Amino acid sequence: FNTKEFSNNSFFLSTCQSLIANNGAILLSSNQIKEKKLNELPTSFIIFATTSQLVESISEGLRNIKNQSKNLIPSNITTIQDFETEKEKDFMSYGSSTKNLYLLLLEDL
Repeated sequence: FNTKEFSNNSFFLSTCQSLIANNGAILLSSNQIKEKKLNELPTSFIIFATTSQLVESISEGLRNIKNQSKNLIPSNITTIQDFETEKEKDFMSYGSSTKNLYLLLLEDL
């Protein structure tokens, strides 16, 4: 990725690490966004995910990342969950910006 790649794009299409059930967040890492901050990416996100990626909490999502990536844990782990600009943010959404999010969910169970 480089900054110029995203300057003319109207949306960002990606997979995700996990879908967080208890707060509706999308867990992303450097596997999807490299070392970019969310505010450096386009405002509109299209996320492709499967029902097997649903987890109850952020902790469970982080545990899945650790278990799947024993030798090389991805960096830049963050969530998209800021759908209302006045909500208080937690440490996982620090520095994030509001995004238009479209989720393509494939049932695979």
